[in-house]
Amino acid sequence: MTIVSKNDFIEIEYTGKIKEDNEVFDTTDEKVAKENGLESRSGYGSVIICVGEEQLLKGLDKNLEGKETGKEYDIELKPEEAFGNKNAKLIQLIPTSKFKQQNIQPMPGMQLNMDGVVGTIKTVSGGRTLVDFNHPLSGKEVSYKIKINKKIMDDKEKLEGYLKLSLGTKEIEIEVNDSNAKIKLKKEIPKEAQENLSKKITELIPNIKNVEFAIAK
Repeated sequence: MTIVSKNDFIEIEYTGKIKEDNEVFDTTDEKVAKENGLESRSGYGSVIICVGEEQLLKGLDKNLEGKETGKEYDIELKPEEAFGNKNAKLIQLIPTSKFKQQNIQPMPGMQLNMDGVVGTIKTVSGGRTLVDFNHPLSGKEVSYKIKINKKIMDDKEKLEGYLKLSLGTKEIEIEVNDSNAKIKLKKEIPKEAQENLSKKITELIPNIKNVEFAIAK
């Protein structure tokens, strides 16, 4: 049994619920996801995170420090620790004609992307559509059941876990030899992103001194 500290890499499983109605909105458990009609972009199963890097919700990440591996915890988060409080400025009236120009028939409950920001339509009336650009879970208290399986000691495992969450894909090949890491991806990522990732990796996994990116063949 080990106490979790900042910058530790740990393997976790979790399920997140909206506190007011117990609705599941996120989980690593495939069975729970199917029972609640959830879809995952990156698959199911335990995930590896680096504590303190906010790869989870800020409040959840902060709560992991000082906990023990091999144990399960119930953590409750206020809106400001989770998806934020509702911001009235992010609720906007937009002429319905703007949607129709893009062949969109606005309907209450519809989610859409406007200029890179996701909004939810609340009402459509009198030629105007009310759109809420707050996060769908903003203003809500949430609870998580989280199990800390173990602390990760292997550098390759740490790197794989970090990249899966940072890049949102499992299609990564990794080679670690001594202090060198070679990362092969299906698609090239921008140079700036490569440089930022390399800097982060060498900070969080000090045994890795050099990082090289390549395209998988």
